[in-house]
Amino acid sequence: MDHLWIPTVAGLLVMLASLASVELGISVALIEISLGVVAGNFLGLQSPPWMDFLASFGSIVLTFLAGAEVDPEVMRAKLRESLLIGGLSFAAPFFGTWLVCGWGLGWSLPAAQIAGVALSTTSLAVVYAVLVETGLTHMAIGKLIMAATFVTDFGVALTLAALFVRPTWWLLPFLGVSVVVIWAMRALQPWFFARYGDRVIEPEIKGAFAALLVLMFFAERAQSHAVLPAFVLGLALARVFHEHPELQRRFRVVAFAFLTPFFFLKGGLNVSLALVWANLGLLGLLFAVKQATKFAGSIRPPAAPSPPTPCSPPS
Repeated sequence: MDHLWIPTVAGLLVMLASLASVELGISVALIEISLGVVAGNFLGLQSPPWMDFLASFGSIVLTFLAGAEVDPEVMRAKLRESLLIGGLSFAAPFFGTWLVCGWGLGWSLPAAQIAGVALSTTSLAVVYAVLVETGLTHMAIGKLIMAATFVTDFGVALTLAALFVRPTWWLLPFLGVSVVVIWAMRALQPWFFARYGDRVIEPEIKGAFAALLVLMFFAERAQSHAVLPAFVLGLALARVFHEHPELQRRFRVVAFAFLTPFFFLKGGLNVSLALVWANLGLLGLLFAVKQATKFAGSIRPPAAPSPPTPCSPPS
């Protein structure tokens, strides 16, 4: 019976988080993370391999759905804003934290760099979950936020790989498979929907999950991450989701009912309150640095006032 203890507790926590989210009006993602902290520190709950896998897959599915929510027309129209906000939202915390940790705290170069990378990221999965719950995914501002968040996460992944990951020969197969999967899913979707769509066995969802699992496999072999191709795959299929809103709803049901709770719970399980208490001052400093630099990199400057219109001389 011991092997059922963790899934039983996790299931009860997920249910409790949903009820608390409705009653308190707080995003269920934040509550699930908080309950994960409680379960890990007071109930001795640890993340087994199956939960690690579901958490990783849940984050990739959320990234895929976030890409599918972005309207390509809106993204093209707001490309400059997405790149500017997302790029500064990464660069300002990265360099700011690097300087504070390296020069102010005397950390070694690798430690200061990894701190900069860690504090510059913005979880696309969390942002997407909050936007869905608040209904902002259907608005232009929500699509812009998702696009900018992806740019931030892409900068984080690229910097992390450049600084700490040694590329292997698996990188080329990963890139090649990513291109093939995205092209095939995009090219075959009209035939696939005509042949297999609208069935109770959900071939569309299973096909997308299979494609994401293939991307995860090659990403792991390449010591990389499947976030970028998963988002691009969702973006490539965005038109399909917009034309089939019921399919989008079913994807969300599967993701938010089963996959994403484990992703957020696992995030909370990784937090040690003993270490937080022992390093409370340092965490407060780093939190302040992250918030200040993230805000400075993301804030939109006020528009310059338009010049006054010259008055016409009296007739």
